Parts: sequence; structure tokens; C-alpha cells
Amino acid sequence: MSNIIHIFTVFCLLVITTSLRAQSVHPIFDVHIHYKWSQAEITSPHQALEMLDEAGISKAVVIGTPADYALQLYRLAPEQIIPIYGPYQLGGEKLSWQFRIELIDEVRNALSSGLYQGIGELHLIGGMATHWRRSKVFVALLEIAREYNVPLIIHSEYSAIKPTLAICQENRDNRFLLAHAGAVIRPKQIEKILESCPNVVMDLSARDPWRYVEHPISDKAGQLLPDWRELILQFPDRFMVGSDPVWPVDKGSSWDEPDSGWQQLPRFVDFHRRWLSGLPDDVEEKVRWSNANRWFESRTSKIK
Repeated sequence: MSNIIHIFTVFCLLVITTSLRAQSVHPIFDVHIHYKWSQAEITSPHQALEMLDEAGISKAVVIGTPADYALQLYRLAPEQIIPIYGPYQLGGEKLSWQFRIELIDEVRNALSSGLYQGIGELHLIGGMATHWRRSKVFVALLEIAREYNVPLIIHSEYSAIKPTLAICQENRDNRFLLAHAGAVIRPKQIEKILESCPNVVMDLSARDPWRYVEHPISDKAGQLLPDWRELILQFPDRFMVGSDPVWPVDKGSSWDEPDSGWQQLPRFVDFHRRWLSGLPDDVEEKVRWSNANRWFESRTSKIK
């Protein structure tokens, strides 16, 4: 009998400790999450939502591949999930999307449904960033985003400041979320973008020790490098966090395996919590939560 009481007592203490730990973790607004067909092979929608809860992600901007995969999560948790219309069907379209004229009508129909709150992630590669005006598709998507007042999530591979400035300055009525803080753009260049383009915000997704390894934002202890810390303190209203659960990054080396990014979610989120802890409390709260909460305004659900 005493053994049973002891086991029960230990169990109760474990439950209480777990509860207190969960309450002490500040909620995160994650602005960069993918849910793809290759991830769904090993992570069901219910499992994905459980993983978000365990990581303390109370709101999540989800990009679907195909696009309606984001709605699979949204239908289960409409207060938690913000679906973004992903332009790709099965991946491998990071270059070809800009030539697919059918995408224009697909995006317009998707946004007119009222179910999606943005467009992206759009990869500007293969000279796309420099010659964006040549793409009838991209020009049309800019127009549609303005019409519906939704943001575009932009991934500019091997980013350069000149084309980035050209896009944001010549489309000032558009709102842009620059994924991965411009990938390889240096803090001084980001400073120039933020000064010149009030319509741009940055997410710091994938800027962890396992991706973009040659362009770190943090030291070995997980704290922001001085120039990055200074930049965020200078623009505390313009940065957000994102886990970007895609793994491995180089899918070419594992084409026959599913994407296990969701299984990596805990360490991606822990990375952000570590460097966030080194910021002043008011700035930490903005970057972790309120900047994104303000930027992604809630819309009335039309899903029955």
C-alpha cells in the first residue's frame, strides 16, 4: 500500500512540476512554419498541433505545400493557425513558379475565399530578385496582395541589398516579410533596408547554428552577436521569430526520405528562446509575440 501511495505522490509532483514549467514558458508567435506533403508522411495534423503546444507556440503562420495543407491545421485549430497560400504544389518549384501563369488565378481565387492571410514563401532565385519586373506572375501577385491587403513572404537566396531595396521601394503599398532576415544580408545592409522601407519586417527563421552556418547571428553560447543585438535594439518593432521546421535543408541528398523538420522543432525553438532571453524584457516581448500579433491581423474564418 505504501508503495502505491509513494508512486501516486511522485506522479502528482511530476504533473504539478510539468504544469508549472508550462506556465512559466512565454508563448511564441511563430511566423515561419511549413506543413508539406513530405512532412505529413510522418507527422499528422494532430501531431503537428501537439508539437506546437509542447514548444509553447501559441500562434503559428503556416505555409502549405500544397497550399491546402495549411488548412488541415487551421481547421483543427483556427485560433492558433494563420494559413498562408503557398505557391508550390509538390516542391521543386522555387524557380519555375515565376513563369506559371496559372498561379495568378489560383492565388486570386484562394484569397477571395477568405481562408488565407498571405502569399508565400516566394523564392527569388535565378536572377529573379534583380529582374522581378520581367515576371508577369510576380507583378500580378504584388497587385493581388495589395488588393487584399495581405503580406508576401519573400525568400531571397544569396540576397543582395540593391534588388531587395528595388522591390520594397517600388512597391511601397505592399507589405513584405523578408524570410531569414535576408539569408546572407549583413546587419548594416539590413539596417539600410529597414530605414528605407517601412513596409518590410524581418523574420529570423533558420538563422540557427544548423542552417546558414556561415552567416551566424549568435555566438557559441546562443546569445546574439553584438552587431545583431544592436540592430534588433535599434528596430525592436521590425523583427519576428520563426522555427522554419524543414530538415534536412539539402533535400537533394535525401530525396527518398520524408522531411523530418517537425521532429527538429524543439531545438529550433530553443535556439530562439535562448537569444531572446538576452534582450531587455520589453524588446523580448515584442520580437517573441506582439510584433507578429500586430502585423498578422486576425480575419473572420469562413471555414465551416
